[in-house]
Amino acid sequence: MENIDKHIEHDKKLLDDPQTSPQSRRHTEQELAALEAYKANHPEEDHDPTPLELYCDSNPNALECRVYEDWQTRIFVLW
Repeated sequence: MENIDKHIEHDKKLLDDPQTSPQSRRHTEQELAALEAYKANHPEEDHDPTPLELYCDSNPNALECRVYEDWQTRIFVLW
């Protein structure tokens, strides 16, 4: 998608379509909730966030989301 607003609009259209399968509907509902939360937490950003960005916005303490400033610390933690 071009930006987060277009992605949200696309997901809403999918949910309005009665032909959308239950599995796709469930996935789209979860994605839409994550996108709307991301947009609320980052009002200054307009880009379409990646799945990792959405995950880390909801789970900032997850190992996958940690950011290390010092590469030696990162090596120490990983070992």
